[in-house]
Amino acid sequence: MTDNIQLQPVRHKKRHDNKRRDGCCPWSRCCSGGDFRPRTVWLGHPEKREQRYPRNVINNQKYNFFTFLPGVLFNQFKYFFNLYFLLLACSQFVNELRLGALYTYWVPLGFVLVITIVREAVEEMRCFLRDKEVNSQIYSKLSTRGTVKVKSSGIQVGDLIIVEKNQRVPADMIFLRTSERNGSCFLRTDQLDGETDWKLRLPVACTQRLPTAADLLQIRSFVYAEEPNIDIHNFIGTFTREDGDPPVNESLSIENTLWASTVIASGTVVGVVIYTGKELRSVMNTSNPRHKIGLFDLEVNCLTKILFGALVVVSLVMVALQHFAGRWYLQIFRFLLLFSNIVPISLRVNLDMGKMVFSWMIKKDSKIPGTVVRASTFPEQLGRISYLLTDKTGTLTQNEMVFRRLHLGTVAYGMDSMDEVQSHVFSAYTQPPQDLQASRAPGTTKVRKTISSRVHEAVKAIALVHNVTPVYESNGVTDQAEAEMHYEDTCRVYQASSPDEVSLVQWTESVGLTLVGRDQSSMQLRTPSGQILNFTILQIFPFTYESKRMGIIVRDESTGEITFYMKGADVVMAGIVQYNDWLEEECGNMAREGLRVLVVAKKSLTEEQYQDFEARYVQAKLSVHDRSLKVATVIESLEMEMELLCLTGVEDQLQADVRPTLEILRNAGIKVWMLTGDKLETATCTAKNAHLVTRNQDIHVFRPVTTRSEAHLELNAFRRKHDCALVISGDSLEVCLKYYEYEFMELACQCPAVVCCRCAPTQKAQIVRLLQERTGKLTCAVGDGGNDVSMIQEADCGVGVEGKEGKQASLAADFSITQFKHLGRLLMVHGRNSYKRSAALSQFVIHRSLCISTMQAVFSSVFYFASVPLYQGFLIIGYSTIYTMFPVFSLVLDKDVKSEVAMLYPELYKDLLKGRPLSFKTFLIWVLISIYQGSIIMYGALLLFESEFVHIVAISFTSLILTELLMVALTVQTWHWLMIVAELLSLACYIASLVFLHEFIDVYFIATLSFVWKVTAITLVSCLPLYILKYLRRRFSPPSYSKLTS
Repeated sequence: MTDNIQLQPVRHKKRHDNKRRDGCCPWSRCCSGGDFRPRTVWLGHPEKREQRYPRNVINNQKYNFFTFLPGVLFNQFKYFFNLYFLLLACSQFVNELRLGALYTYWVPLGFVLVITIVREAVEEMRCFLRDKEVNSQIYSKLSTRGTVKVKSSGIQVGDLIIVEKNQRVPADMIFLRTSERNGSCFLRTDQLDGETDWKLRLPVACTQRLPTAADLLQIRSFVYAEEPNIDIHNFIGTFTREDGDPPVNESLSIENTLWASTVIASGTVVGVVIYTGKELRSVMNTSNPRHKIGLFDLEVNCLTKILFGALVVVSLVMVALQHFAGRWYLQIFRFLLLFSNIVPISLRVNLDMGKMVFSWMIKKDSKIPGTVVRASTFPEQLGRISYLLTDKTGTLTQNEMVFRRLHLGTVAYGMDSMDEVQSHVFSAYTQPPQDLQASRAPGTTKVRKTISSRVHEAVKAIALVHNVTPVYESNGVTDQAEAEMHYEDTCRVYQASSPDEVSLVQWTESVGLTLVGRDQSSMQLRTPSGQILNFTILQIFPFTYESKRMGIIVRDESTGEITFYMKGADVVMAGIVQYNDWLEEECGNMAREGLRVLVVAKKSLTEEQYQDFEARYVQAKLSVHDRSLKVATVIESLEMEMELLCLTGVEDQLQADVRPTLEILRNAGIKVWMLTGDKLETATCTAKNAHLVTRNQDIHVFRPVTTRSEAHLELNAFRRKHDCALVISGDSLEVCLKYYEYEFMELACQCPAVVCCRCAPTQKAQIVRLLQERTGKLTCAVGDGGNDVSMIQEADCGVGVEGKEGKQASLAADFSITQFKHLGRLLMVHGRNSYKRSAALSQFVIHRSLCISTMQAVFSSVFYFASVPLYQGFLIIGYSTIYTMFPVFSLVLDKDVKSEVAMLYPELYKDLLKGRPLSFKTFLIWVLISIYQGSIIMYGALLLFESEFVHIVAISFTSLILTELLMVALTVQTWHWLMIVAELLSLACYIASLVFLHEFIDVYFIATLSFVWKVTAITLVSCLPLYILKYLRRRFSPPSYSKLTS
């Protein structure tokens, strides 16, 4: 077991170095390249450094001042779509290829580029300001001139930095001193590893003994630290004081470190900086933000390539029909330019502006207040999510523990009967036993006394078996020293490494037994009558992930009794306590309610028994070989035939409406995976409690595996299960992915739900990446802590929840929400609408361009395949801008169902996962409609015109504009007043502009009755058959949403 633990970080690093991709750890190249080296750091003397270290700056920007413009232009023109239009515009500088005024090609392209550059500039500026805020945080530094203020970005390796309570640690440091009396401090690491348990950190003993912090500068000492690496759970180093007599050498481990992005939870600490900037553990565990491109944009890009292919084919056909006469190669280029409208440049503008509107709608939705869109380039991605990967702590849960149940075997107490527990505790300390017996009827005395004493024993055990420390703070009325002396209730806060433990101690306080004091060797409890009970702590056996239990041996100072108390998970405690017939059943019942169950037991020891145990225990701790095994064996000699006292049930309260939200997502066809850094039991409890796993589903807990053969056997066992949720730990997952990546992902993707616990931040990102590669489906990652940033940035859609764990995830995400329940509306309403509207908008813009291109093709073929434009100058620009832009763009306001219906019937979302709104089938339908309408308008105009060519232009162009306006009306499903305004405004603009277009259109002809009936007839023939087809389709084969709206 020990060997495997030592090998694990090596394997972990190897995987991330070898299987690296853009978006994996940005500094792993440095790790593998050997740029990172061990260092000797002199306390308070950064100038003595032996190598250059990176600056302590956070930088999340994609560009800098010099690379911004080239970078943005490169990202625009690396796509076929934009490059095509650039070449098109440049070709107009060649006289033989020029077809019209230069502005007809350069103005639309310039407009697209300006919008893109402005949007990117705004996002970069926001990113710069966010980074600046973090880098400008002020800290205190010890120097020869006393305490000076320094910005986070100005901190160097070797600096002695003072960090106050609730302040973020700015760089990786070695812990030297604390203001806490007990000589230790608690650290909140949820931003780093996702674990809510507070970590206990110990200062270097030599520096903690110094009289003042200023003395750190007077001693001659240095820290030797290993090279920077990705492992946040281990550290190897030494502390040396040279001017001591004799010189002092202390080994340093993870217990002596303060990693950046953690928060000091108790006291004020002083540390020496050993790593900065890109060498920080938190940075090395964060993925490089990749440039995300929406799937919808890739699909549109694919369609434009098909359209370009059609453009080339049409041009070649035209030249072929001329029998390749004369300078035919120049004619091919002229036809390519003539039919360039087949690939619409306005498509990019319309879609980008549409995305800005969708983003604005999300921000302004009063049902999801506080929602922020940080990446406005792909809101439509939210409408096609197949896998949702969510963090647990602070995302699904509130990270607030509440005591729910006390079970004594024969009787259980819930939240509604805690007053009975309170009265039992009160009677145990206020009434002498004989009075208690006398006051009861003979038949009930024994039973009542037994229950009362059992409740008292259980409460007393819960109040003693923990690692909680009460801390007193001044509250403005009472100062700290006075509060500590009188155990002032209003000034007391509890500090512990686990919120579970705090909730248990708070519960014992609520029923009358209060923990009022604690140090390294003693504990004080206050009874309901105000009496102080003193206990000496003889031994503590802390909770570990392997043992799943904690124990404490205390001596009651008033009676001299020595008692060994223990609490732990039911799986290990079942073999330790005396035989009983209710433990297993009741643990199962409480777990099914989503409660975290702890079994509490005790054992009374005589003085001789304890002395014998202590002698063996001390001897085991001094052994050099197999120390941990020998210590565990000695402790296990005590852990036999213990008296079972009670079961406790604690609930990590879920965020508001988590259960209905997860049900909505499940009904929408989205599979939910929970990736958490927390323990397996905790994660399983939350999954049940949140109904991530439904009541009728089995849970397969993947056994811990370390070798290939073990993984193979366990995967085979899992393969035999059907419709079963999977729970797996990060270590086992690492082994499975190393040897059986394809098989594991295939099985996991078939599960209705997956829970991965003890996940490292980079592992979360790796799971997202594997899901994308193996399934080809869109993923969405939701988290609230710094440890979720990698996962959020790797997913196709990253959603950050602003919560107790700070704003790090929210700032790195594409979308930021304030509560998990808002995710339902974000996907079901805004995601769905954005995707459907984007699909309708893109297809309509393509239809608009294909119509005019078809007319040009008909015109050229009628006039002997001449490469002469049908419409020139302003007509061609006006057609795709002021004449049709507003009605077409108003489709961004269209919706097929009301938002309430979309939330009520999440099955509507499932239809979008197949990508039907924008598919090759719908694209082909719109192409056929465009060819039909373009041909009818052009042939109709040629058929009905009488004498002058200018009449063809007038009839065909007017019919074209009216057809487009009517087609928008045909496409709209729910009318908005702005749509009507857009239709009327466009028509008014066209009529008003006819006065200025005498160069292209005969103004006198359009005022005649002949013009009116010809345009009306052509427009009716082009649109009426489509209206009839739409009516028949809705009548005989209605889409699913129309059944709900009718």
